[in-house]
Formats: sequence, structure tokens, C-alpha cells
Amino acid sequence: MTAYDATSGGTSAGQPRDDRSLGEIVGDISQNLSTLVRQEIDLAKTELKQEASTAGKGVAMLAGAAITGLLMLIFLSWTLVWLLDNWMPVELAALIVALLWAVVTGVLAGVGRKKLQEANPQLPQTQQTLKEDAAWVRAQKS
Repeated sequence: MTAYDATSGGTSAGQPRDDRSLGEIVGDISQNLSTLVRQEIDLAKTELKQEASTAGKGVAMLAGAAITGLLMLIFLSWTLVWLLDNWMPVELAALIVALLWAVVTGVLAGVGRKKLQEANPQLPQTQQTLKEDAAWVRAQKS
């Protein structure tokens, strides 16, 4: 804590006295706040670009894995058809494998549909924090 120097009108630590009017102070605060908001937006954009780049690489790898996984399933299906062909006609073996995949498809579609219905795209936490921020800004104005 610095002591107030009555002779110089400032503090004894050599800090000058602020002779700005209330309007100038409010204007400076407003300007500084808008600069701060701009800088935060720029930082968010930069971070988002970096994260998008990282996520894009991950998505590309997952797409490659999905393609190779699909090829693996095709070859495993043919292997199962050939294996069943040892005990039954090839047509029946292919039909059994196709029905097996139909069941898997139905289960996956049902689970996926249920998950989509559970999703809440309205982002309730984000909406709540934005409302709180707006209330805080209104409180600062009054």
C-alpha cells in the first residue's frame, strides 16, 4: 500500500494522479473491453483452427479404418459363405450370411436411432451460462 502525498496530489510511489473525467474513464473502459473481446475472439478462432486441424487428421484416420474394416467384413463374409458351402448349397450359405448382416444392420439402426432421439441439440449448459453472462453485464451497467 502506498501513502498519499498531499503536496504533489499523487501517491508517494511516484504514480501520477488521474485527471480524466468520468466520461473519459467510461470511454476507456468501453474501448478496453471491446479490445479484450476482440482478442478473445481471435484467440478462440486460432484455437479452433488448431483443433479442427487435429480433428481433421483423426477423422481421416477413422475414415481409413472404416474402409479397411468394411473390406475385412466383406472378406470374412465370403469366407463364411465358402465354409457353409461345405455343408449346403452355396445359394443357401449366401442367404444365411445376408440374413445375419440384416440382423446386425437392424440392431445398429435401432440403437443409433435411440441415441439420436436422446441427443439435445439446444446446448442447455451453454444457454444457461450465456444468460448468466448477460445478467452480469446488465448488473454492471446499473
